[in-house]
Amino acid sequence: MNVALPALIVFLLLLPGFIARSRFKRAERISLDYSPFGQIVTEAMLWNCVFHPLWLLASAWLFGRTLQPLLLLELLSSDAASQAKAIQGIAVQFSWICAYFLSLYAGAWIVPNAFRLMITRYRLDRANAGWYVPWLRFNQAPWYYLLTGADFDEDQRPDLISVSAIVNVAGQAVLFIGILDNFFVDANGSLDRLILEQVMRRPLSADKPDGASIAEELERFYVVEGDYFVLRYSEAITLNIEYIRMDKLADDAMPEPAPIADALSEADALD
Repeated sequence: MNVALPALIVFLLLLPGFIARSRFKRAERISLDYSPFGQIVTEAMLWNCVFHPLWLLASAWLFGRTLQPLLLLELLSSDAASQAKAIQGIAVQFSWICAYFLSLYAGAWIVPNAFRLMITRYRLDRANAGWYVPWLRFNQAPWYYLLTGADFDEDQRPDLISVSAIVNVAGQAVLFIGILDNFFVDANGSLDRLILEQVMRRPLSADKPDGASIAEELERFYVVEGDYFVLRYSEAITLNIEYIRMDKLADDAMPEPAPIADALSEADALD
């Protein structure tokens, strides 16, 4: 017990930092975290330096309970007599210590989640938000920023996101165009599939003739029946993303269906 008990105490003391770190960051990789070990430990320690002082101050101010450093040092000691003495001291206030750690772990789970929701809600992590962006940006979520338009200012935020992809269908290159509804990543953080609406398709060889009108452009496409179209990223040869603002389309007097028609000109760049 001389070695196991101090290791357990250190684990319980450091655990809130690792919980907070895991809840604050937005990472698309869920299988393994390949961040440098030093970075992981440093971030966890910084979170511990926030939570433990706050909880200690709150317990002293609200309940009159203060930290007993001597008791903690005796628990971390390798001397069996000191550990036994410290255990007796803990037994006297066991319920209070349990309440401290349980509330601390709950706070380490809830508070970072609240911060992340606030950052996302007020778009504080967009690339040009300010000097604090490196501290707030979710660096391990590139697909999130690309496929949600999270890097745009609020007044420039896209209303729709158009996706154009070339897929090999029975040996023939086919262009699919649709409005992005949702996307999913796999356990390694790679884009897995895109969920599209209002999907249209055409053979890539059916290129736009010179001087063609919007109606003539639409005639080249076939509507894909169905409510949702699942496009697997592994089957896409190329992928084009276009951010669409409805007020801009209205100003340009684009005819219906505006999102798809506006996306056609961008899709031709894939040809």
